[in-house]
Amino acid sequence: MDIEEVVSDYVSLKRKGQNLWACCPFHDEKTPSFSVAPHKGIYKCFGCGKAGDSISFVQEHDGLSYMEAIRWLANKYGIEVEEAERTDEQIEQQNERDSLYIIMGFARDYFQRLLQENEQGRSIGMSYFKERGFTEKTIEKFELGYSLDQWDALTKEAINKAYSEDLLEKAGLLVRKEGGKKYDRFRGRVIFPIHNVSGKVVAFGARTLKKDDKPKYLNSPETEVYHKSKVLYGLYQARQAIRQQDNCYLVEGYTDVISLHQSDIENVVASSGTSLTADQVKLISRFSQNITVLFDGDTAGVKASLRGIDMILQEGMNVRVVMFPAGEDPDSYSRKIGTSAFQQYLRDHLQDFITFKLNLFAEDASRDPLKKAESIKEVISSIAVIPDPVKRAVYLKESSKLLEMDESVLLAELNKLLIERKQKQTKPRQHREETDTTQAAVALERDAEPFDQRGIIAIQERESIRLLLNYGHNELEDNYKLYQYLLEELSEVEFTDPLYKEIFEIFKKEHDNGNTIDSQYFIHHGSGEVKQAVIDLTSVRREVSPIWTDKYQIHVPHEQDTLDHTVYQNITRLKRNIIQKLIDENMENLKNVTDPVEMDRLFDIQKRLKASEMELSKILGIVISR
Repeated sequence: MDIEEVVSDYVSLKRKGQNLWACCPFHDEKTPSFSVAPHKGIYKCFGCGKAGDSISFVQEHDGLSYMEAIRWLANKYGIEVEEAERTDEQIEQQNERDSLYIIMGFARDYFQRLLQENEQGRSIGMSYFKERGFTEKTIEKFELGYSLDQWDALTKEAINKAYSEDLLEKAGLLVRKEGGKKYDRFRGRVIFPIHNVSGKVVAFGARTLKKDDKPKYLNSPETEVYHKSKVLYGLYQARQAIRQQDNCYLVEGYTDVISLHQSDIENVVASSGTSLTADQVKLISRFSQNITVLFDGDTAGVKASLRGIDMILQEGMNVRVVMFPAGEDPDSYSRKIGTSAFQQYLRDHLQDFITFKLNLFAEDASRDPLKKAESIKEVISSIAVIPDPVKRAVYLKESSKLLEMDESVLLAELNKLLIERKQKQTKPRQHREETDTTQAAVALERDAEPFDQRGIIAIQERESIRLLLNYGHNELEDNYKLYQYLLEELSEVEFTDPLYKEIFEIFKKEHDNGNTIDSQYFIHHGSGEVKQAVIDLTSVRREVSPIWTDKYQIHVPHEQDTLDHTVYQNITRLKRNIIQKLIDENMENLKNVTDPVEMDRLFDIQKRLKASEMELSKILGIVISR
């Protein structure tokens, strides 16, 4: 499928040279840095680094899996997807899921129609939404609806449309009781459809409008397509804003989400009144690593909800907190003070979780030393769940300042908690594991190679692969293909970067098998990492505007014009850097050798390496100072 057609459904593309440009849909920017290359079938943002093809674009933008993105594109463009043969059980399960999506879509349309057209729906349901300040646009955006205050209105309508009672029951829309009694689950309530991340309705939340009707909120039961621990209300409407703002506001209820949207804050989701789960946190992490929890102004209730903060931290994400005044929640407070003041309140009252926790327990702690000790332990227990040792160290230092306590005391408490958790989570091992600090030190020592030995070689390797992918089939002097030259020259080079090594070996293997390949081969057949690397290496950041050549007759040399020189220089520099690395390694061996025979052998190697370095330096016009 044409990547230009796919991407243009999401952003407005403008042509500049060979490529199309737009402001990136994955992050907030004012100057376009998002490029689409139709002739290569790829996109690349030079701001945030996102890159890929049509499938990965839909994956990234809509938060879909690889197969979900393929099915979505296939359905949109009428392409038949051949899938591996499935068992009868798998086919039956898929058919049931598809049927549930269809019946849920029918129910959504039915509830919407009642809200908009039915007298009871307009006088009761629409009046409630209007009292909450919801506009027509908002009501349409969230597909809000109303259910009639009748026992079986939905069931009758569904049966008239040839849907079965069994399907209605499986979807959680129909309730059967012993003795054959059956009735609609949702009656006389305003309806909040719950969408999955791709926009399909998977469940409903319903609020009663009667004072004596219990429960206040009634949700769909779990079904084949709805698992409440894996769904967040509003994520479908918020996913793009979360990515662009690189932050997700987390609230408790449906109306909180909708009210924030009306305050021009769209990067918001709700856990729908249930306790936050690890799956929900992971769902947010597909769009941002930052979560801001908005707590109602109820200290007792907040203390009971602190587990949610620890869960976010445990998943390796960054968490901040905003707490509202006593008796207020995001919905009520946004309507009370208005859009601008509400947005300013969020900015002014943003806290990191350490400050938030300390403030939460401050009143009790100021009067009771034991309470203060408990509050300190609360903070340290949250730091202990953070998987990244560097983040833990930063938060520990910050805690030390805020608490005016010696950092070593807090570190001792932290290590105690880490050891206890380790003992609970893992079986006894033969060898005691090193502490995080020791592990970090070992890793740094292991990786502490000088930049000129590993970094520069990797740069030259990258340049070699870039030239191979972009100009491999260009002819050099004497009708010699560039890829032939590079394959020969690099055949004895041991790549230090595993990704460039993989690309080179695939290219060489396909060439040896008589196959002619280019960058498109890797984009369509490579692994995720290879595909990303190839797109980075073949994307052009800037092009010379035609106005300079057509109008002003100013010609800027293209890289292809000096290809022979560029390729030869790069290979020579790569070989010289490899030789220098070998010289340094051989010199280290000489320092430790005591055997005269071995010493003579290493001296001979050093002499030959230095001669090679001298020869390559002369070619490059470099004066050797050592």
